Amino acid sequence: MNRNWDKKLLATLIALFAMPALADTIIDHARGYTLDKDGQLLKFEALAFDDAGRVIATGSNAALRDRLPDAQHIDAGGKTLLPGMIDAHGHILSLGQSAMQLNLRATHDLPQALQAIAAYAKKFPHSPWILGGEWNQANWKLGRFPTAQEIDTVVSDRPVWLGRVDGHAAWANSKAMQLAGITRTTPAPVGGKIERDALGNPTGVFVDNAMNLIDKIVPSPSDAENRMALDLALQQLRESGLTSVHDASVSEQADQLFREYADHGKLTTRVYGMIHGTDAFFDRVSKDGPLYSYAQDRYALRAVKLFADGALGSRGAALIAPYSDAPHTRGLLFETPQVMTQMIQKAALKGYQVNVHAIGDAGNRQILDGFATLPDSLRVRLRNRIEHAQVVALSDIPRFKQLGVLPSMQPTHATSDMNMAEDRVGHVRIKGAYAWRSFLRQGSRIACGSDFPIESPNPFWGIHAAVTRQDMQGMPAHGWYPEQAMSLLEAFRCFTLDAAYAAHQEQVLGTLEPGKWADFIITDQDLFDIAPKNIYKIKVLQTWLAGHQTYVAP
Repeated sequence: MNRNWDKKLLATLIALFAMPALADTIIDHARGYTLDKDGQLLKFEALAFDDAGRVIATGSNAALRDRLPDAQHIDAGGKTLLPGMIDAHGHILSLGQSAMQLNLRATHDLPQALQAIAAYAKKFPHSPWILGGEWNQANWKLGRFPTAQEIDTVVSDRPVWLGRVDGHAAWANSKAMQLAGITRTTPAPVGGKIERDALGNPTGVFVDNAMNLIDKIVPSPSDAENRMALDLALQQLRESGLTSVHDASVSEQADQLFREYADHGKLTTRVYGMIHGTDAFFDRVSKDGPLYSYAQDRYALRAVKLFADGALGSRGAALIAPYSDAPHTRGLLFETPQVMTQMIQKAALKGYQVNVHAIGDAGNRQILDGFATLPDSLRVRLRNRIEHAQVVALSDIPRFKQLGVLPSMQPTHATSDMNMAEDRVGHVRIKGAYAWRSFLRQGSRIACGSDFPIESPNPFWGIHAAVTRQDMQGMPAHGWYPEQAMSLLEAFRCFTLDAAYAAHQEQVLGTLEPGKWADFIITDQDLFDIAPKNIYKIKVLQTWLAGHQTYVAP
């Protein structure tokens, strides 16, 4: 025998015997629930996973103890154990940034909002810009948009730029407009609108693409600020029980951060990334094709996010017929059908799933028409999505199934929008709005999310809205268009297995089947043994990713 080979063999054997045995772990005495391979609910008492963070089995306490006699045990104390929740549509860096900026979500009227702006300006006297937002003029019962002059009464020496709650309009003071060079003669860009007074003067609110007129002069966040935002966001996601998020608009900066955090074990929530648009960043990153999996499924970049239109609250959503409460407008399509189809084809032919924001029925129809130009085999393989699918013509709902397009929907949008949605579209079009049951009935798989930070990332708020179609005060009494509600099992599947399916990850995520990642949460109440009206009260006690605890409630 070759002496050198013999030495190598001996060294290998010594190293193998010196390695500690892989430690299996059993979480026992739990009220466990998962879905099986057929999507049916499976109950269990104990969950076993290996040292690599993969599920070995679920079952009874006794059965897993007998099967794995050397495993270490962790007592769940009778608490509920569920697969980690998946949010199919969120904005991770924006979630962290919103925690660092002025937030007007809780304000009930314009005077209260102005007081909050003044207080923030006083608290941060050296900030060159006052940024933030999440205002909603519908909650203020204004019957109009706010104006620059109203901000000027409390802050006039520094630029103020505040985004609407839906992210599709923003409110500036006069200083911000002055710095951007916006005057009476400034034209609105295609896909955007500048709100004006009777004389044509800009009033301070910019809708959709018109926001770029001021966005382009707002200082970009520093690298340190982006890292702080990501750290804050990941903390919120862990606390919410979200073990995976589909990030709906990944920039080049975000992509770099996600990869870095994944490399160093700091990406404590898995990220399925959608590249923002098909411009220069897409051209650079797509040279090597989609990134299907990175760092043990911590990160993927295999989708593209496009935008068809704006939002309903700011009347930027594109409608086929005029708005019921504003007959002079039909909203805004961001691109011509030809340009949108070219963008869809560019991304799809490179092998990327194409996920398009579409709120209004005209926006949804344009995107369905664009998807129809793709070869059948490509559509089936890519599982393209329409993000929001919020107001859809009844005749277009079957086309989702026919074209293999997944509706990616956010249940809390219905309960947040019910104060104005029917005013916008009327009693006929509302039948195709937030129409979860109509999609489920035809066999569409809905991927559920929240669109955080527009809504809370808490998935139990989403499940509550999906099942009850009520707000947290139990209104309306029987639910808003309750015939469109989901069952509890459907809502659970929507935030787990079907969300994983919408990311091509159903083989590794979404359930606690053997071989999948041991991503799970422990909660204080039993989702399947609680009154539906109380689902939103469920608290996450622990969050685990790949068999490692990432969060424990204080």
